[in-house]
Amino acid sequence: MRRHTGIILLLCVLCVLAGCATGGMGGTDETDTTTALTGGAGGVTNASVNATGDTMTDAGGASAFATTLNATVVDIADGDTVDVRLANGTEETIRLVGVDTPEVWVANTPGEFRGVPTTSAGRDCLRGWGHNASDYTAARLAGADVTLAFDPNTDRRGYYGRLLAYVYVNGTNHNAALVEHGLARVYDASDFSRNTAFHRFEAAAYQNRTGLWTCAALGVDGRGSTSNDGDGTTEGSGGAANARGSIDVDAHADAAGPDNENLNDEYVVLRNTGRDRLDFGGVQVSDAVGHTYTFPAGATLAPGASLTLHTGTGTDGNGHYYWNAGSALWNNGGDTVTVRAANGTTLARQTYA
Repeated sequence: MRRHTGIILLLCVLCVLAGCATGGMGGTDETDTTTALTGGAGGVTNASVNATGDTMTDAGGASAFATTLNATVVDIADGDTVDVRLANGTEETIRLVGVDTPEVWVANTPGEFRGVPTTSAGRDCLRGWGHNASDYTAARLAGADVTLAFDPNTDRRGYYGRLLAYVYVNGTNHNAALVEHGLARVYDASDFSRNTAFHRFEAAAYQNRTGLWTCAALGVDGRGSTSNDGDGTTEGSGGAANARGSIDVDAHADAAGPDNENLNDEYVVLRNTGRDRLDFGGVQVSDAVGHTYTFPAGATLAPGASLTLHTGTGTDGNGHYYWNAGSALWNNGGDTVTVRAANGTTLARQTYA
């Protein structure tokens, strides 16, 4: 009798412990850490996880959701929509839950993005960042094995029949990464469980004028983020109005004669294709290996105007600036010109061959 009682007690203890272990997999606490995923090739599964040390800890790891679905990304529609193939061969379109990247195929509505003016410049700027978001998603997800996690607060499918999911790649929540890098806004029309965490990422990106939020420097949003000095120059924390879609780049790498003997005939031309004067103070231009020039305070670029950055020595003025480099910088056989705002945001990038 005692032996039988002991066995029963032991079984009870084991059941309690098992219940505790199982309960942790279904939680939705905002402090769950982002995790690297392992497990089968597809189907619904409770994934086993390993910590990745990802900074977006409050975005929640895939293990925080009751079920996950493994898949392979086969196509990128834009920054927030991808096509995947499931283990059974079925293909599905995934709309990333909780986020909205700027449009690239249709007109943007600047009023949906805090502080971005409802102007041609605002729409152009958003379109440029829409392309950036698409490029970012393609670079991280194209051909990748990913894990889809479904939010308990949202429907499994959206209005157009697309699956609504978080996409995890190498343990990182890609939806959250888009917001953190300023490539998407939080989609408030969705009552998703990670709303609070995503809004924290958006607030930080907005405050730092990261990514698309640099477009807010094109107009006043009522919160003092921008100012106008009276001559039409709009200034913001990012510099150059950060209008990624408003700057064209052209490199003249092959100077007449030996490049090192004619440095001022090696130059880069930057043109303002938008409708607003841009503040270039603090904007940096760099080549593929990291040589960097910083425009001085007070440098501006009027709508439709160009400025020329010469490699050699001279006196700045009349739209001409001088790097004061001692030797040629731009490779005749091909190089990449990158233009960045003072806060490090990429405004334009041009590769030539």
